Amino acid sequence: MLRLAAIFSALWPWRYICRKANNYIKRMEENKQQQEATAENAEMNINADENTAGTEHLNEPVADENPLEKLEAALAEQKDKYLRLMAEFDNFRRRSSKERLEYMQTAGKEVIVSMLDVLDDCERAEKQIEKATDIAAVKEGVHLVFAKLKSTLQSKGLKPLESINTEFDVEKHEAITEIPAPTPELQGKVIDEVQKGYYLNDKLIRFAKVVVGK
Repeated sequence: MLRLAAIFSALWPWRYICRKANNYIKRMEENKQQQEATAENAEMNINADENTAGTEHLNEPVADENPLEKLEAALAEQKDKYLRLMAEFDNFRRRSSKERLEYMQTAGKEVIVSMLDVLDDCERAEKQIEKATDIAAVKEGVHLVFAKLKSTLQSKGLKPLESINTEFDVEKHEAITEIPAPTPELQGKVIDEVQKGYYLNDKLIRFAKVVVGK
């Protein structure tokens, strides 16, 4: 973004300079035409008598620097710089669009890769369940897979929202229903949790669906 701002700040002065220079060139051309017409009239008057004293050098050409040519050269230089900046900005815009598209396509790559191990465990557990006769071993395997899933997600910044026995907060909770509170202390508080809420890197990404005591 800083590079983009620098390009824009560089482009606007050149556009202003080009516009002012074009106006100045038009004025200079008009002045030049007037000066040429005046010079022609003066030359006709001076050349009427070439033998007049003090006029022997009037017909000699006078060397003079044309400011219009200097201005045109400066304008050409600024135009070249302007075109180069425009080309650089266009390349920057295309490169940024490509990088943004690539980022959007691979934004969840890290999380997906970390979940592949858990997926492998689930597939192995599914094969074992089909053959298993010991329910206790199956339960233990399911618990291990679930614990690994939670650990993987927590390592990526996922954190559950603790809601039970806390004050109902519309910024965090979504009330499904209200029921009579078992004790006066639980009035206006969350009694049960239908769906857990979650934080991702301390930002709430899902509200908790709760039952509130009244």
